[in-house]
Amino acid sequence: MAAADSGAPWSVGFVGAGRMAEAIARGLIQAGKVKAQHVMASAPTDRNLCHFRALGCRTTHSNQEVLQSCSLIFFATKPHVLPAVLVEVAPVITDEQILVSVAAGVPLRTLEELLPPRARVLRVSPNLPCVVQEGAMVLARGCWAGSSDAQLLQSLLAACGQCEEVPEAYMDIHTGLSGSGVAFVCAFSEALAEGAVKMGMPSDLAHRIAAQTLLGTAKLLLQEARHPAQLRTDVCTPGGTTIYGLHALEQGGLRAATMSAVEAATSRAKELSKK
Repeated sequence: MAAADSGAPWSVGFVGAGRMAEAIARGLIQAGKVKAQHVMASAPTDRNLCHFRALGCRTTHSNQEVLQSCSLIFFATKPHVLPAVLVEVAPVITDEQILVSVAAGVPLRTLEELLPPRARVLRVSPNLPCVVQEGAMVLARGCWAGSSDAQLLQSLLAACGQCEEVPEAYMDIHTGLSGSGVAFVCAFSEALAEGAVKMGMPSDLAHRIAAQTLLGTAKLLLQEARHPAQLRTDVCTPGGTTIYGLHALEQGGLRAATMSAVEAATSRAKELSKK
C-alpha cells in the first residue's frame, strides 16, 4: 500500500457511516493506528456523519470523494445497497487501494465482478462487541489481495478486538458462532442472573455479577489458551455445587440446544448469502 510504504500518513475511508463503521473508526483512532484528520466517511445524510465529526474525522455526502481521498476503504453499507455503491465508485478505484467490505452475505465473487479488474478486495465479518473494541472478527481475501494486505488489515483491526484470516467458506459459520452468538451469550447471561434472582438476589446485582462472570471466564480461556473442558473440570469438585449444577444443565439439554442454535443461524446465513 503506497501510504504505508512511503511512510506517509494513513488515509482511511468509510463508505457508509453506521454503528459498525463508527466502531471501527473509533477503535483505529483511539489505538493510534490512524489520526482522526486522516479518516473520511460518507453517507447520504448527516444523521450518522455527526458521530464521525465528533471524532474529528472529515465527512462528505460523496462516495466518490472518499475513494479519491483514501487508500484503505471500508464499505459499510447495507448489503442490498452495496452493489449499486460499487458500480458508482468503480470508475475512481485504483490498483493501489485496499478495499474492505463489511457487508454481510455479499461474497467476494460478487464484489470482484462489480469492481475493476485486479481490485484488491477483502471481506471482514465483525460482531457487535467491536463497539467496545472487543470484537471477534474474521477476514477473507479476494483473488488480488496479497498476504501483506491481509496482515495489514489484521494489524489495524486489532484495535477493535481479535481478527483471524480464514477461508471465505467460514464467513457464514462465523455469523452463526459470533455474530448471532452475541445474542446466545446474552440469553445465557440473562438466564444465569434470573437463577440468582429466583434464589433471592436483587436483579441488578445478579445481572452485573453474571456479566462479570462471563467476562472473567472469557479472559481465562483466552489468556491461558485452555480448552473450556479443562477450566470446567478445575471448577468441579467431587460432590460439590458445580457438578450438581452442570448435571441440571445437561438434563435441560444446554449443550445440544447451543450447538443447534449455531447450526440454525449458520444455515440461515448461507440462505441469505444466496439471495
